[in-house]
Amino acid sequence: MKIVLAADSAGKPLLDVIASHLAKREGCEVVDLSQPGFYADIASAAAQRILAGDFERGIFFCGTGIGVAISANKVPGIRAAQAHDAYSAERAARSNNAQVITLGARVVGPELAKNIVDAYLASDFDPNGPSASNVEALNRLDARK
Repeated sequence: MKIVLAADSAGKPLLDVIASHLAKREGCEVVDLSQPGFYADIASAAAQRILAGDFERGIFFCGTGIGVAISANKVPGIRAAQAHDAYSAERAARSNNAQVITLGARVVGPELAKNIVDAYLASDFDPNGPSASNVEALNRLDARK
């Protein structure tokens, strides 16, 4: 699985922990697109790379996880979910077909972050499942201009 990581300066320490964690995971290709600047620009650029097909999923970081979530969700076609626990991360993928989860480096500790990321990456959206119609409604929202 190709995964893009992105963070502002507040999120970079947690991103580095997760990058190291994912480097040990079989079948993961991880690219860090972090750069100095505003979280809005960083998250938007990484989200657009997901839409372009360069990556399957993204994990974005800032101090709270809120700024990068809002920023990524401004990109039509992206569904980013802030996750502070493994269940929410799993449901982000399974129920909402979220291509991105976001984590707050000032809110989530390193070991919990690893569990959250593992739960997210172990989960897949079921296009025939009970949440499929909700995701289709989200897609219709994205199609509006």
